Amino acid sequence: MSCILHIETSTQACSVAVSEDGQNVFTKEDLNGPNHNVLLGVFVDEALSFADSHAMPLDAVAVSCGPGSYTGLRIGVSMAKGICYGRDLKLIGLPTLQVMCVPLLLYREEMEEDALLCPMIDARRMEVYAAIYDRALHTVRPTAADIVDAESYTEYLDQHPVYFFGNGAAKCKEVITHPNARFVEDVHPLASMMFPLAEKAIAMGDFQDVAYFEPFYLKEFVAGKSKPLI
Repeated sequence: MSCILHIETSTQACSVAVSEDGQNVFTKEDLNGPNHNVLLGVFVDEALSFADSHAMPLDAVAVSCGPGSYTGLRIGVSMAKGICYGRDLKLIGLPTLQVMCVPLLLYREEMEEDALLCPMIDARRMEVYAAIYDRALHTVRPTAADIVDAESYTEYLDQHPVYFFGNGAAKCKEVITHPNARFVEDVHPLASMMFPLAEKAIAMGDFQDVAYFEPFYLKEFVAGKSKPLI
C-alpha cells in the first residue's frame, strides 16, 4: 500500500486528501466555490505538513483530470505537477467521472446488480459531460458532451436501472422520466473518494508523464474536441 496526496478541483468543490494504506487520514474540502485559487494552496500546505509531521513519506500525487472546469482543472493539475517536481513523486491522473462513482459503489448498498452509473458534470443549457459505467467501473459508453432530452440514454434505460448523479443531473431530472432512471443528489467529485482508484493505478503502474500531462479539457472526445467549461 502507499501514501498518496489527492487533489480534486474539477468543479466548484475544492478538496485535498491524504490516504495511507487505502484509508483517508487527512481531508480538507470546500463546496462553496469556486475558490480554488484561494483555498487549494492552503489545503495542500496543510496536507503536506500533516504527512511530514506524521513521518508519512508520500509515494504519489493523484489529481482529478476532468472533464470539468477549465480554470479549476488548470489550477489543480498545475499544483499536482509542481509537487511532483519538487518532491520527486509519481503523478496519477484520475477521470473525474469515475471519481464521482466511488461513493455510490462504496456506500449505496441497495443498488441493483445490473445497474449502470451515469455521472454528469454540468456544461451549458441542457448539455452535460457524461459517461456510463457498470458496477465494476468498466466503460459502457465513454465520456461525451451530451445534449439531454427525453430520449437521451433510452438504449441503456430500456435494459438497466441507470443512476444519474453529479451537478449535471439535477437539470435532467424533469426531462429523463424513464421508470428505470434513478437520481442521486449531493454527489460531488471529492479528493476523499479518490483513494481506491489511485491505489489501483499504483498497483498497475499507471503513472503520467509529469512534463506532458494535460487534463481532459484539451483532449478529444469521440465526436470531436470538448468545449472547455469556465
